[in-house]
Amino acid sequence: MTKIKICGLKRECDIEFANSLLPDFIGFVFAEASKRYIHPDKAAELKEKLDNRIKAVGVFVNASLEFVAQVASKGIIDMIQLHGSETNACINELRGLLNIPIIKAFRVASKNDIALAMESVADIVLFDNGNGGTGETFDWSYISGIKRPFVLAGGITSENITEALRKYKPYAVDTSSGVETDGVKDFEKIKRFINIARNI
Repeated sequence: MTKIKICGLKRECDIEFANSLLPDFIGFVFAEASKRYIHPDKAAELKEKLDNRIKAVGVFVNASLEFVAQVASKGIIDMIQLHGSETNACINELRGLLNIPIIKAFRVASKNDIALAMESVADIVLFDNGNGGTGETFDWSYISGIKRPFVLAGGITSENITEALRKYKPYAVDTSSGVETDGVKDFEKIKRFINIARNI
């Protein structure tokens, strides 16, 4: 069954939503330029309230290895998601510091971006439109026939998730703006998204 990630959680009620609906992953965004940014101290508080069946993913954009390692070593996150221009060398260096899974995100604008992803040493690759959180999809035809596990992100909503899962069979789907109303997480939208995903 395809796994589900709800990204960009910031509030205690967001954690309550997650604990009630049990997605496989939730995401904390540690990129200060994002409107979904959360301070590591606040994320630590929320992580303590998170059901231990749900894995917390830390999203970083061109952050220093020291900062990523610091957040991870405090137990705030269970996985790392790199959403900038991080290289294979950077990922390998992180692996030398930490023993948790690493996801590398790729912005998909052409087949060449898929080729780059295939060469990634990350545990899992993620395909997105732009720098994340745009709420817009990319041309999904680019991901046809991919042989390695991948996360599909970028404009995934209850309206298009059925096509995404049936046609492309991703390892996981990742949504943020697709389950929001007026910029905040919406319980009913998350519930609908998860129900559809788990019944395909």
